[in-house]
Amino acid sequence: MAETWANVQVSGADGVEPGQLSGSDLYLDLSGEGSLRSRLMGALREAIRSGRLAPGTRLPPHRGLAHDLGIARNTVANAYAELVAEGWLQARQGSGTRVARRAVPLRVDRARPSRHPRHRRVPHSLMPSSPDAAAFPRSAWLTSTRRAVAAAPNDAFGVGDPRGRVELREALSEYLARARGVRTEPDRIVICSGFAHGLELLGGVLRGPVAVESYGLDFHRGLLEAAGLRTVPLTVDSHGARIDELPRTGAKAVLLTPAHQFPTGGPLHPERRAAVVDWARSHGGLLVEDDYDGEFRYDRQPVGAVQGLDPDRVVYVGSASKSLSPALRLGWMVLPPWLVDEIVTAKGPREIWSSAVDQLTLADFIACGAYDRHLRRMRQHYRRRRDQLVSTLAERAPHIRVSGIAAGLHAVLELPADTEEAAVRAAGRQGLALDGLRPYRHPDSAMPRREGLVIGYGTPPDHAFASALAALCLALPDPPDDSRRPPPPPPAGRRRTGEGD
Repeated sequence: MAETWANVQVSGADGVEPGQLSGSDLYLDLSGEGSLRSRLMGALREAIRSGRLAPGTRLPPHRGLAHDLGIARNTVANAYAELVAEGWLQARQGSGTRVARRAVPLRVDRARPSRHPRHRRVPHSLMPSSPDAAAFPRSAWLTSTRRAVAAAPNDAFGVGDPRGRVELREALSEYLARARGVRTEPDRIVICSGFAHGLELLGGVLRGPVAVESYGLDFHRGLLEAAGLRTVPLTVDSHGARIDELPRTGAKAVLLTPAHQFPTGGPLHPERRAAVVDWARSHGGLLVEDDYDGEFRYDRQPVGAVQGLDPDRVVYVGSASKSLSPALRLGWMVLPPWLVDEIVTAKGPREIWSSAVDQLTLADFIACGAYDRHLRRMRQHYRRRRDQLVSTLAERAPHIRVSGIAAGLHAVLELPADTEEAAVRAAGRQGLALDGLRPYRHPDSAMPRREGLVIGYGTPPDHAFASALAALCLALPDPPDDSRRPPPPPPAGRRRTGEGD
């Protein structure tokens, strides 16, 4: 045969009536020795073994496959019949010939879970920065999708504006002003695929070094360093980053999480919010504000965005990753006017832009009030989770101090010295995934190293949350010996307090 690979076409072909051919493409290698029937059978066996033909896949009718291969119909019929007899295929009246359900492809063996613990499925996850995936508002999102697609102009399905759909930028301009105190206009908003994408774009236009918090995501530091920008750490205390350290760093920009410091918790103190804006004005610097979970606050009033203090010196970056889902890949950058064109240029090829349909859906979701309703519902949901975490620890591990719980989706459990690594290992033995504080510490930080666990309480589904907390308690270090001993008796000749006083 001149061609060794055959293609079963999707639609009708010359000489064959429509409906006689398969609805999918199929490539078969008929090269080699032997009769056409044996070569066809070998090619079909190989396709099934390799997983290219999955169990239950319907094969083309005899006539259609024979036509596309250029061989006799009886040759195909005989090959099918023999493979049915061998158990590779199943033939039923009215449903055609299909790959047998018991014909297991080789790829299943290759995908068998590894024996190595790192590759095993973890029963429970308390990893931080993840929302409750089961709480995604599917019905409301679907309603907005239908409405947005039906109302979308034709140009929404062509090559778009690199700044993002104007419908979403207008909706965000109104929402961010109302809910986060951001001062902006739609033309100053650029849609991106999340905070990391926004930081990559900024990495191409910023000048270094860039100051960062001593405790923060090493992934974000890595993005800046990959762009050739050196990062310098700022001490973090109970009031957030030490802004007074900025002048000595020589930084041209600073990356902060002012609403809720990640991972240690707590907002940036009002005096330091004003101080970082003063620094940016006097040094020609730029603040990159990561508002990663600013919508979720429980025991305090909302903390507005620093951007509202000086829109010309602050880049405000937010996303739907915590409020809705990281699967949406939707974020936004509110930029100073002088930076918009540079970011749009840096955004580059349209293949990395966010889906226009998702942008239109989110615009409708915000405009119709569904986003606000979802946030209020999730705020209550996560507060109950937070309270359950705190009460469980108070009952079962009262020696562990919990901090950073006034807002957000995570808490920090403060541990005794030299116990963090052992606690992380113990959690793994309990089938629990979590993070210690150590990976978040900047390697050049001079501040004392803290020991603790970063506990995300948004991730587990409701039915598994109590089990995850039980596993957490089993992984925590025991209380110090002194806390286990009964109080010593009073010295001889002394009375206990309350005896005769």
